[in-house]
Amino acid sequence: MTELDLIIIGGGPAGLTAAIYAQRARLVTILLEKSLLGGQVAYSGPIENYPGYLETTGLELAGRMEEQVRRLDLDIVYETAKAISLEGPMKAVTTGKKVYHAKSVIIAVGDEPLTLGLENERRLTGRGVSYCATCDGPLYNGKKVAVVGGGDSAVTEALYLTKMAKAVYIIHRRDTLRAEKLNAERLLSKVNVEPQWSTVVTEINGDEKVESLTLKDVKTGESRELAVDGVFIYIGRRPQTGFLANIQKDEWGYIQTDSLMQTSMKGVFAAGDCASYNWRQIASAVGEGAKAAISAIKYIEREFT
Repeated sequence: MTELDLIIIGGGPAGLTAAIYAQRARLVTILLEKSLLGGQVAYSGPIENYPGYLETTGLELAGRMEEQVRRLDLDIVYETAKAISLEGPMKAVTTGKKVYHAKSVIIAVGDEPLTLGLENERRLTGRGVSYCATCDGPLYNGKKVAVVGGGDSAVTEALYLTKMAKAVYIIHRRDTLRAEKLNAERLLSKVNVEPQWSTVVTEINGDEKVESLTLKDVKTGESRELAVDGVFIYIGRRPQTGFLANIQKDEWGYIQTDSLMQTSMKGVFAAGDCASYNWRQIASAVGEGAKAAISAIKYIEREFT
């Protein structure tokens, strides 16, 4: 392979935006992606807060981003990054198949959903337990479902489920939602939504599929059973940064960067949800991807010319 200028790890909004800037700057670039382009955006429902779109879907927006980078002839390699190291001024990115060398690297690996850690959760995943309403919601047309969580993701996905489910139970350990006010108001106004305030899930019950949840009131300690056909879990995220042994991260595993998106390793930048857990917005990921790419371009010009 021709000597690379830049390796981008991750094909979500941050990585794809960085790729657009890199290709337009005529950098010799590859993008490493372990699964599908678009990242978590591809699994999002209706999107109304992305500039330039009155309304779109995550799948449509991800498709437009992919189309744009393919028009720029980006070299996309479907491999999983295992490690990053320095070899003199060059960076070495090891995958399961080979080692790639480049002048600079942008990490945009995103994050993944946290689980409740309950006994039957893994066993019933795909049989009533889900982490993606957009993917699995149509399976519950006319049925009863629960959504665990009270943040933006939980509320957005619950709104999607109200279009098809007979009842949507919002299970939240607090007595108010933490999500964007407009969406929270929309959700609570739906006639088929039933909040379960100050409540946590202690058991997921069912043999071949989810049949009910055991709920505990965090104020009284009382337990009860709620019959549901499915449960959608949105209790937080975990960055996919376990492979980065020599780059500084915070206590939760999120990559620490400066205002230029520079990490603790010289010439290595990070962008998107793996570095910005406070935001988790498509718009912020796109902005950080652009910043990381511009910083990488300037770094390469400064250090290698």
